[in-house]
Amino acid sequence: MKKNITIRSNRLDISQKIKTIITKKFSEYGYNVSEEFTDKTSLVISIGGDGSFLRAARELDFPDVPFFCINTGHLGFFAEILPDEKEIDYFIDSYMNNEFEINELPLLEIDIENSVHSVRDYAINELVVRGNRSRTAHLNLFVNGNFMETFSGDGLILSTSTGSTAYNYSAGGSIVDNRLKIMQITPISPISSNAFRSFTSSIILPAEDSEISINPEYKFDNSILIVIDGEEKKYQNISKIKSRQASKRIKLLRLRDYEFWNRVYMKFLKTYDYKENERKSF
Repeated sequence: MKKNITIRSNRLDISQKIKTIITKKFSEYGYNVSEEFTDKTSLVISIGGDGSFLRAARELDFPDVPFFCINTGHLGFFAEILPDEKEIDYFIDSYMNNEFEINELPLLEIDIENSVHSVRDYAINELVVRGNRSRTAHLNLFVNGNFMETFSGDGLILSTSTGSTAYNYSAGGSIVDNRLKIMQITPISPISSNAFRSFTSSIILPAEDSEISINPEYKFDNSILIVIDGEEKKYQNISKIKSRQASKRIKLLRLRDYEFWNRVYMKFLKTYDYKENERKSF
């Protein structure tokens, strides 16, 4: 029986070229390669940036099959390889010979509640709660039912260890090794004055058996912005946002030479021209 590989790609020319190359190479090995996800899909290949992967995972409802990411975007922290044909051949050879590992990343499970009903969602990187129209957010923060603070400022980020290198890092939070299962609460432009007192640094909690609750206070209108992995929605009259580690996982296929801290160095400190690499490759 043929195995299926699903490819999800953005519309950039370079991404479409990579998609054509991969489709041809895997088809020569007898795989069915298409954009459709079926119960026979054994691998999802995401071509683009980190946002492309996050969208694909959400659109496919976090399936129980591994993703492999090829970076044609900017940072590409989730990606294993660049758009280079030699790297593609290395990936395919490793895949065919089972020379890889599967990295399982826990998700955040999020309940967004008002007085009538609750909506459940999931995040790979982070949940962000912000004030509407750039207004100061006033958020009551609880951990396992225990009151911690009334935060005042632009908002709060609740991230996984995976998401610690994303918005959390830009906001001054800590990078956390993704082997550690934690939840990190990072303030965005906190106000600490005579009128309002807020934590000004991030708080790191064990993910297991921790539930974080954010209860908005409304001083101007009853709107709040909730951003999950970069997708923003405005909600009315939300009374509580609860988050905990989910039983769901997202799987990433990692090649033999993957190492988290080397990835951190390559993506954040090493000077590299991705567009120059793209021009040399194709």
